[in-house]
Amino acid sequence: MSPVFYFSVLVYLLSPFCTAQEGSASVGDGGVRVELWCVAKNNAEDAAIQSAIDWACGAGGADCGPIQPGGPCYDASDIQRTATYAFNNYFIKNGMTNDSCDFQNTAALISLNPSFGNCKIPSSLSKPISIVVGTTQADVYSSSCIQVGRWMWDLVTISFLFVPLFIF
Repeated sequence: MSPVFYFSVLVYLLSPFCTAQEGSASVGDGGVRVELWCVAKNNAEDAAIQSAIDWACGAGGADCGPIQPGGPCYDASDIQRTATYAFNNYFIKNGMTNDSCDFQNTAALISLNPSFGNCKIPSSLSKPISIVVGTTQADVYSSSCIQVGRWMWDLVTISFLFVPLFIF
């Protein structure tokens, strides 16, 4: 067997580990359902993030009990972690649109699970709404794991096409 074939098999066997780290996607109801979280941007100013938390937990109506002192998602040393719970809760309760995850440009959608310790942050798949991923959300597909999945099938196909040339 060719080295390309063995490499393809290796990539295929490792791809489930990659998917487990980065969330998931499934097909159904006419669209691709992608596991997403609304998180605080790490380059946003702390004051802007605090203002967004105050709005989300107040007028925004997010459930902010878990980010109160002593709660499982409260982290006094990391405002992004604390904000992520509030932002994500608001995002899920308010239609899971790009607009419901903006918070004056202090938040972004990601496909990497931001849960930490005892703080379990629910994903977009926790609510039965299908998010259709189109060309406007191509950044969801920029993860290295998904790129590996694309190349895996190309390598398997190439190896099966060229293996007969080397055997006969």
